[in-house]
Amino acid sequence: MPEVLKAPLVVEFPFTRSLGPVQSAFLTGLRERTVLGVTASDGRVVVPPTEYDPVTAEEIRDLVEVGPGGTVTTWAWNPAPRRGQPLQTPFAWVLVRLDGADTALLHALDAPGPDAVRTGMRVTVRWAAERTGAITDIACFEPSGADERTTGPTPHSGEFADAVTGITAPARLDYTYSPGAAQSRYIQALGGRRTIGERCPSCRKVYVPPRGACPTCGVATDTQVEVGPRGTVTTFCIVNIKAKNLDIEVPYVYAHIALDGADLALHARIGGIPYDQVRMGLRVEPVWTEGGRFPDHYRPTGEPDADYDSYKELI
Repeated sequence: MPEVLKAPLVVEFPFTRSLGPVQSAFLTGLRERTVLGVTASDGRVVVPPTEYDPVTAEEIRDLVEVGPGGTVTTWAWNPAPRRGQPLQTPFAWVLVRLDGADTALLHALDAPGPDAVRTGMRVTVRWAAERTGAITDIACFEPSGADERTTGPTPHSGEFADAVTGITAPARLDYTYSPGAAQSRYIQALGGRRTIGERCPSCRKVYVPPRGACPTCGVATDTQVEVGPRGTVTTFCIVNIKAKNLDIEVPYVYAHIALDGADLALHARIGGIPYDQVRMGLRVEPVWTEGGRFPDHYRPTGEPDADYDSYKELI
């Protein structure tokens, strides 16, 4: 039985959003070492502030200043910090109810160990040395060693010079993926410049890439079938936005390609032809790069276009 493969994968993209007046004031305030909340219709002070009342769903705009001291309401110890977390040494995740607030703020607490953390302990904000108008302007919380409460809440206009009006937050997911036995066979075959699928013993459809089971019949697909290497473009899209770290000039085309002998279309890039000449029914073949474990792209074969009836069920 072939080795089951696994590999570390990363999904990463920047999330860009504009800020309304409440979030703008909150993040700009952090840049200025000021923590703001908002007063809800029932009189509670919500921190971090929301733009809409959690009870009535109406817009709320009455900003107040709170903290920077507060009380830990609950916590969990993090013995092994991951990339991008607030601290690179073991720390506690804490919910902190800042003085003057009625809700808790989630952040990190810098503590020497779990024995030094408890519910009800007093903490205070440790500000980042460089602040840009983001939640990371609070570097973390630290034990305050004082029981007195700081003043709050205090009404605040929410007005600051050079207000932050938008943010770009990186989103990243690191994980290890194992494709399973069926797709491991598929990937290993690609290393030999062969494409294999698996046939359902019931409906006789050939799935590429194989899934290990037929999604229609629910039975195992353990019979391997070599397909392609040529195929037919069933549908496609033109990409006009350049992806970070992808050395392909826009515009370019990604297409669904039904390989000869397959009953499921896979997707791949189309090259060797102007983007505006790609069409449904175009016959294509794989192009391999030196040492590549999968086709770099597909190019036209020069054959006549396939008849629509031959691929209409695979669109």
